[in-house]
Amino acid sequence: MNPRTPWPAAAIALTLAAPHAPAAQLMAAPVAVATPQDAAGLVARLTALDARPGLTNDYSFRISSQHPGVVGQKITRAQHTYKGLRVFGSESVVVTDASGDIVSVSASDRRPGLAPQATTPGGVAPPAPPTPDQLTPTLSADHAIGNAVRAVAPAGSHRWPPSAELLIYPMMKSARTAAAAGKPEDQLNALDLEEVVERYALAWLVQLRMAQDGKLVYYDVVVDARDGAILTRWPALQTVTGVGHSQYNGQVPISTSATATGFQMLDGTRGAGGRFGAMAITNANHSSPNNPDPGAIYTNASNTWGDGQQYSGGSTTDANGQTAAVNALWGLMNTYDTHKNVLGWQSLDGNNTATHIAAHVGTAYDNAFYDDSCKCMYIGDGNSFTSLGVIDVIGHEMSHGVTAATADLVYTGESGGLNESHSDIGGEMVEAYARAGASGAAIPASGNDWMMGAEISRNGQPLRWMYKPSKDGASPDAWSAGLKNLDVHYSSGPNNRMFYFLAQGSSADAASDRHSPYLTRAPAAMSGIGADKAYRIWFKALTTKFTASTNYADARNKVLQAAQELYGAGSREAVAVQRAYAAINVGADVDEAGDGGGGEAVERVVNGGFEDGAAGWSGSTRVIGAHGAQPPYEGARYAWLGGNGRRSTETLTQSVQIPANAASAQLSFALHIDSAETSNTVYDTLTVSLRAAGGAQLATLATYTNLTPAAGYQLRSFDLLPFKGQSVTLSFVMREDRSKQTSFVLDKVSLLTR
Repeated sequence: MNPRTPWPAAAIALTLAAPHAPAAQLMAAPVAVATPQDAAGLVARLTALDARPGLTNDYSFRISSQHPGVVGQKITRAQHTYKGLRVFGSESVVVTDASGDIVSVSASDRRPGLAPQATTPGGVAPPAPPTPDQLTPTLSADHAIGNAVRAVAPAGSHRWPPSAELLIYPMMKSARTAAAAGKPEDQLNALDLEEVVERYALAWLVQLRMAQDGKLVYYDVVVDARDGAILTRWPALQTVTGVGHSQYNGQVPISTSATATGFQMLDGTRGAGGRFGAMAITNANHSSPNNPDPGAIYTNASNTWGDGQQYSGGSTTDANGQTAAVNALWGLMNTYDTHKNVLGWQSLDGNNTATHIAAHVGTAYDNAFYDDSCKCMYIGDGNSFTSLGVIDVIGHEMSHGVTAATADLVYTGESGGLNESHSDIGGEMVEAYARAGASGAAIPASGNDWMMGAEISRNGQPLRWMYKPSKDGASPDAWSAGLKNLDVHYSSGPNNRMFYFLAQGSSADAASDRHSPYLTRAPAAMSGIGADKAYRIWFKALTTKFTASTNYADARNKVLQAAQELYGAGSREAVAVQRAYAAINVGADVDEAGDGGGGEAVERVVNGGFEDGAAGWSGSTRVIGAHGAQPPYEGARYAWLGGNGRRSTETLTQSVQIPANAASAQLSFALHIDSAETSNTVYDTLTVSLRAAGGAQLATLATYTNLTPAAGYQLRSFDLLPFKGQSVTLSFVMREDRSKQTSFVLDKVSLLTR
């Protein structure tokens, strides 16, 4: 082995990174929107990372959004395209560090022609990619919009201009896994089914933001671009149906601004830009819900607002009329502060873009809703309800804005239920933060009631019970195959219950509302980890791993990944995630062990820390050792690939078996990269891939290059659950060019299955 180039002394002091990210680490400051050049560079890097058999120039990526990750990281969402058209519901979420190095990748891949096996779950053959003729529309965008309008609101008027995007729409169906082929229907678990593509359709995605018969009619409609048929549609309006003197919270401090004649409800300390330049509360003054106008910012001669009483129907600007605005401002302030102070997430999009709330929409209007077209909220005064500006309802609606800016979960089926569930979770966390003092860097252990909208009810019945969703008579307590057919306000129920169990734990008493019959391991009453940790795990999964098509099974696996990254693979927090999802029939239950390991995790990699030399590994095993110029991540040895400064190829491989009944399969490794290369050109690479037992390549997980050096080790993680039931070869292949070294130092390779 040739001498390796020493690691710079300045970097050595930074190598002993913690084994996982500290849970209290905050999100970074807002990120700049990528320039066209930056976006092109990211697409090129993603294409290089995704190099796999069958990936031709027909396949590419389209950057859709960028948001801050934890300090020093950025979250990029990239839509998958085929022949220049977006593939609906197919995208990658990539977390990069300050050097542009990839920290993690999460994807939902529905692109045509890339199925890794001859058949998909249940023996369903993957459909052939669309031909050029099949990708030529015979229906224009205007005709598609016309078809959608006739199907949704033929007598309606457009509140916002309609739009139509030509795309490839995968028509999905549920297929049983091989292990669940003989299971009775009523015994199916969420992990027994997988979504597969039945066929691809060229379609127009039509977005309608209309009003008809005194109601807003917001729908996304998928129209076949060949014959004009309506393939599917779903609602796009996200609603909750059914010193200031606040109606629900007593006297509260509110942040206003001085004017030449008094004060206004404009908070310049929370958010920037938006319609009003800062966070604001406006007076819709009974503007019709059919086409609501937010109106002007609330003003007052003094800085004392409201009378704390339910709106009586008179003036919207006197003390009684101001109370709804006080409710709204206090709720919006606390929603902003909860996410910024606890998570570091600024405003709805993480980039500190200001939002606003319009109070007094309609007359005795029993609704509140979030409108992503204006990234704002409207609140009615209530009739069957009292004023809908209660803290958890505001937190709920504004959490729709967070979802819209990040995962953008499609508002139908299981993904729609998860969309609604995130808003219920967010509403409860904002309520807990606000009612327990509205300060500090953690979600308090108390303060919320785990019921959505209880305060606005005139009969004492809340809109939803987080701990027992079925108490409303329509929401299920657990996953079933029919969950995707429910209204999203009901299909949210099981995930709400999961989050309650994760935070608060469950009861062993079968008669208790907090009991789950699906918890069959010890102890019968699972232990909660507290609302603060539960929300950190959930928010990380939502913002860095969920895609628009995430369903319950996918959510369980990605929430588990988030817990493992934050607290460790065998942590009590990771075990709690598995138990909480098992409690709603998503995945298998596990035991709680005293060491937090759960007694269920199995390490599939032999000698992943290289402490036993070459044991378990094949290939260029001479790269394994201990050298003074490179410290290990842990222990004494590691694998030093590259660092030669000459043309060379080095490989490490190991065969591993992923059980067919695995509920999770998490690959992770620690990697340090340093390079003497100075050009902005890729010369040296490390490719991480999976190969089948016969040698055929299954997937390229990542490719690292001389362009992605980083000070110290970085932990990488990948979900290998899609390969369960297979014997796969884990492969690390390094290639250096003829000069200037790049070192890829590998340690602590692990594949944990449960």
